[in-house]
Amino acid sequence: MGFMNAGCSFTRFRLVDPVPQELWLQIPEKLKQFCFKDIDELPEERSFGWTSFEDMLDTNWNTAPPEKGAYIVFSLRLDTRRIPAAVIKKYLRLALDEEKTRLATQGKTFIGSERKKELKEQVLLKLRMRFLPVPAEFNVLWATDTGTLWFASTQRKMIDMFTDLFVRTFDLNIEQMTPYNLAISIMGDEMADKLDHLEATRFSTEPV
Repeated sequence: MGFMNAGCSFTRFRLVDPVPQELWLQIPEKLKQFCFKDIDELPEERSFGWTSFEDMLDTNWNTAPPEKGAYIVFSLRLDTRRIPAAVIKKYLRLALDEEKTRLATQGKTFIGSERKKELKEQVLLKLRMRFLPVPAEFNVLWATDTGTLWFASTQRKMIDMFTDLFVRTFDLNIEQMTPYNLAISIMGDEMADKLDHLEATRFSTEPV
């Protein structure tokens, strides 16, 4: 789900570092530097990177530039190969049976742990080339006038991926606007100690 849908779940962030003036002109090139790389023809398990807000297949921003008035808009695309566990189990069993047959011709019966690991890697490599990666897109809105960002996901792994890639791309630290951080930003750092010592309010008369 993205911001163009009727409904969307999102996570809000704010910039911690000031934005150097020269960075604004560098943003299109920075996005291209860390853009999504296709893995349809590669045996990679996953790939992620920036792409166009208007078209997730456009990693050169030919469709439209990321600048939209006071906003910078783009998307984080993640492609993941999902191979069912039952498929892996089947083909690993076939590989092990084939290895046992080969060893039997040499008068051997034992398959070492390192060889089993090697066979599993070979099986996974072959299977990855037979399964197409599943694409997913997560929109990003960056309000340049307030330093606020909205990321169209609430999944922890996606939030971590977005945060890490954003910092690597722009060399700017961002902070997730949790209720605690939001309270600090509104009330000031001097209220941090009081917030740290707040106790939860009980709304039930039942004994704990």
